[in-house]
Amino acid sequence: MIYAVIMAGGSGTRFWPRSTKALPKQFLSLFGEGTMIQNTARRVESMIPQERILVVTNDNYVDIVKDQLSSVPEENIIGEPVAKNTAPCVAIAAQLLYKKDPEAVMVVLPADHHIEEPDAFKRYLTSAVEKAKSGSNLVTIGIQPNRPETGYGYIQGDSSVSEKISGNDIYSVKAFKEKPDLDTAKQFIKEGNYYWNSGMFIWSAKTILDEFSKHLPDMYKLIEQANDGLYEDQHKESIDQFYHSCESISIDYGIMEHAKEVYVVPGEFGWNDVGSWTAVYDLGKKDDSGNVINTDASTLSETTHSYAYSKSGKMISLVGLENVAVVETDDAILVCKLDKAQNVKDIVEQLKSNDQFKKFL
Repeated sequence: MIYAVIMAGGSGTRFWPRSTKALPKQFLSLFGEGTMIQNTARRVESMIPQERILVVTNDNYVDIVKDQLSSVPEENIIGEPVAKNTAPCVAIAAQLLYKKDPEAVMVVLPADHHIEEPDAFKRYLTSAVEKAKSGSNLVTIGIQPNRPETGYGYIQGDSSVSEKISGNDIYSVKAFKEKPDLDTAKQFIKEGNYYWNSGMFIWSAKTILDEFSKHLPDMYKLIEQANDGLYEDQHKESIDQFYHSCESISIDYGIMEHAKEVYVVPGEFGWNDVGSWTAVYDLGKKDDSGNVINTDASTLSETTHSYAYSKSGKMISLVGLENVAVVETDDAILVCKLDKAQNVKDIVEQLKSNDQFKKFL
């Protein structure tokens, strides 16, 4: 059967002050109805019911997940005692699923992405699942780029090794590329066989565990050692011991860049990784001056291409501004240039380093 593994352990630092240590981005409602994790689960529910969803999150967020995804069985919510990147998350989920269902196919999804065309997304996902089922294949969904973006990693597809499954093209992967500079990104677009790395993966549990044994053997040994305890009274103890013992590494670095049978399904379905307040602005409904205003009390004068949000309902007035974000919560106000929104994480680091200011995180 097909299972979804939702990775929901992130801290969402670029979305401070709305995203906080107590309630990070994946548990917020940024676009209409539903929180980001709820929308991720709903997006695949016609293929994968919530009883076949696993959620890997921080220990501190387990209760939030239970509340927001009430149809997901409690035993399917895995709490991480420490953050160790994505490879340990995939390893623990794969081990749990393989023991439960040796034929399990995993659809690994970040909890905090936005997809405007879910029906189109499911069509590409169907092709990816079929490819994963057809052999020992690791499949990822690439995003057809529409601009030379420097904020994403890229996947280089090999158009000479291709096939069509359920109407969608699938290419062998030549290489994964780091976030490029602008000139390199322009060259990628010109060549036409490069896709944004979405961080979504599809494979069988057995296949990915075999790849761990080849490329991350120490982590594989640890997951094998944890195996018996995962299904006994020591369930949580085994998970915690595994996380405290394993290295911190991403699935991209640890597995995908070294494996041989790796494939990409290029897709177009209105994907956005919602990496900063700029993305919220880009996806928002704009007025005639290009402003996105998420508050019922606002006045604007000579202000264009800006974003405003107020939780408290206080009047937000903007005068003579362009390309600015103003975000007001109960105990903090952020004002930043939209093209500098990635740097909000620097503010969070400053708050972390100041005992007096940690209360604002």
